[in-house]
Amino acid sequence: MLKWRHFVYNNIVMEYIDYITSPENLDAVFHALADETRRAILSRLANGEASVNEIAEPFKISQPAVSRHLKVLERAGLIERCIDEQRRPARLKAERMIVAVDWLYDFRQMWGTSFNQLDDLLIQMKQNNDEGNR
Repeated sequence: MLKWRHFVYNNIVMEYIDYITSPENLDAVFHALADETRRAILSRLANGEASVNEIAEPFKISQPAVSRHLKVLERAGLIERCIDEQRRPARLKAERMIVAVDWLYDFRQMWGTSFNQLDDLLIQMKQNNDEGNR
């Protein structure tokens, strides 16, 4: 019980100081993107909507396994499925990936700044070393 309270407390503190700026489903988006089959499904859906059977065709997995992947993608908000007569075609909702891209972009900026500072430090150390060898 103590660990849970500690985790909740830390999460609240992180949100309070605006360290966590991501919406609630960020974990679901990254979980969905972590699987190569789901990423391949998203790539397929980038070309247009498709039924489960159409999506399952190139994979060496069963149609029920593809359906499970689609459910993960749907829960993450990365796809939507509608009923079209007897089909349930899946359609990409790429705007949900913006959440992950924005989150990663914040870290890209931080790492870019860190690498620039490291470059400056290395240049300064090399100059100091060159001056010491004269």
